[in-house]
Amino acid sequence: MTAITNKQLTLEEYLKYDDGTDSQYELVAGELVAMPPESPQNIQISLFLLVNFLKFVPITRLSNKVEIVVCGSRATTRIPDLVVLTDELAIALQGATRSTITLDMPPPALVIEVVSPGKVNEDRDYRYKRSEYAARGIAEYWIVDPQKNLITVLTLVDGFYEETVFGGNAAIVSTIFPELQLTAEQVLKAGESNEEV
Repeated sequence: MTAITNKQLTLEEYLKYDDGTDSQYELVAGELVAMPPESPQNIQISLFLLVNFLKFVPITRLSNKVEIVVCGSRATTRIPDLVVLTDELAIALQGATRSTITLDMPPPALVIEVVSPGKVNEDRDYRYKRSEYAARGIAEYWIVDPQKNLITVLTLVDGFYEETVFGGNAAIVSTIFPELQLTAEQVLKAGESNEEV
């Protein structure tokens, strides 16, 4: 991922940016960064999680396209693979012309990122987004890592994330969704082609 322009953009400029294509961008420290298309594996994992969350979360509180403005010295937005909105946030987004969670809105309840292959992607999901999402006050952040066959659940405690790592047949424990009944293996196998989960 490389910056598209040499000019630093403000959040307002980014929110108005339109290059006439269907390309998806994040704003990272003021730089417009093109996001590559997701792999089929990552899409299958995200859809599997979406379907399972629909069992106890209304569809109006789930999104796989919302972007989040995160705190920092320079404007940064992130587009997670799956977001569970709070009731207050779902109301705040009603009638919006763009699915952007701004700093004046409540944070989401849960954000899930599926790690794409590569060191840059790993650093982004494990390091940068971890601190950005904690600063934004997101109560729970999941890092689903098909390369490592692990799911890391980060729970916000006193402004910092405490992590629990799940692999194999270990049941994923969520403080926000205690009714969730999934193992790490079920989630990770959802990304394998021709597999039943």
